[in-house]
Amino acid sequence: MYDRRSFLIRSGAFAGLALAPRMAFAKAETDRRFVFIIQRGAADGLGTIGAVGDPAFAGARGQLAEDFGSAKKLDSMFALHPAMTSLAGMYDAKEALFAHAIASPYRDRSHFDGQNVLESGGTGAYQVKDGWLNRMLGLIPSGESKAIAVSATVPLALRGPHEVSSYAPSSLPQASDDLMMRVASLYQGDGQLHGLWNEAMNTRMLTGDLTAANAANAAATGALAAKLLAPANGARIAMIETGGWDTHAGQRGRLAAQLKGLDAMIAALKTGMGPAWSDTMVLVATEFGRTVAVNGTGGSDHGTGSAAMLIGGGVKGGRVMADWPGLGQAALYEGRDLKPTLGLDQFVAGAVAGHYGVEPGRVMKTLFPETNGGAVVSGLV
Repeated sequence: MYDRRSFLIRSGAFAGLALAPRMAFAKAETDRRFVFIIQRGAADGLGTIGAVGDPAFAGARGQLAEDFGSAKKLDSMFALHPAMTSLAGMYDAKEALFAHAIASPYRDRSHFDGQNVLESGGTGAYQVKDGWLNRMLGLIPSGESKAIAVSATVPLALRGPHEVSSYAPSSLPQASDDLMMRVASLYQGDGQLHGLWNEAMNTRMLTGDLTAANAANAAATGALAAKLLAPANGARIAMIETGGWDTHAGQRGRLAAQLKGLDAMIAALKTGMGPAWSDTMVLVATEFGRTVAVNGTGGSDHGTGSAAMLIGGGVKGGRVMADWPGLGQAALYEGRDLKPTLGLDQFVAGAVAGHYGVEPGRVMKTLFPETNGGAVVSGLV
């Protein structure tokens, strides 16, 4: 059954608010911005940040190691995939930090279960019902925290006790200004819906003509996120969902295209943020990694350890964090995967604690309540 609020959110009156899909936003009373980019499909950490200094790297990876022949060296051990030219510049500017051989507590290889653990902050699939990003809203100066999911459904990471609304891009014609004014007049006397309508109109003004761009384009998505985050009255927390990281076959070409898109997205986000980039933190993470060895179709299969990224004007970058386990056969997890030596939960908690100046133990307990052991990673900002 539809009430007036359901109609408002689902009807053609919102046609003018069609934004890039697969993003979510939250407001908070702080100048600090936080963006979580999830790589759905298990991104290959070794294909993103190659362990070129490991004597077993070339032999273990076969054709998947070939792209790193001309890759930028990050240090004596690691090199960045050549598709990520903008991120290489951010690394040189000490605005990008990479963590390798990292993983959530999940140790099986199901995309659905792994993503559930990654987004919920639990230690096992479906044990925690809300998301760590929603719980984070209770840690920062948030006032009446509100989240907007620009997708058909709110991602699990943003589900929880803090208010969240959502809408999906509309295929209906653009709503006229006259219709907008009539709807505004209709809800002028409604104490609850008047505020909801005003918030929607503010979002529409922030996005402006950018909504006419190709929303599927990664650079446009990053620019749109910046346009919603940068203003003084804009959002403060965003989640961007990216897919296509499940590279079972033809990985070299597919992964290069994926990384080029991610690089363009982050570059557009930085450009769009302007001076606010100094108060922005971007976390990039995936549900698990991929096998070390290439398979028979030029791809890699579901693995365990991967890589994560922390990017932003306040990040203590220009380095790769890794307790490197090695790629020799005896060092692999279950004889096939990169062995995780760093907890993603501890890494994320340390990033949030440093970014917002919140006591690390409190952050860990709130975001990852079931994780026991392992000190929060410090010195990230």
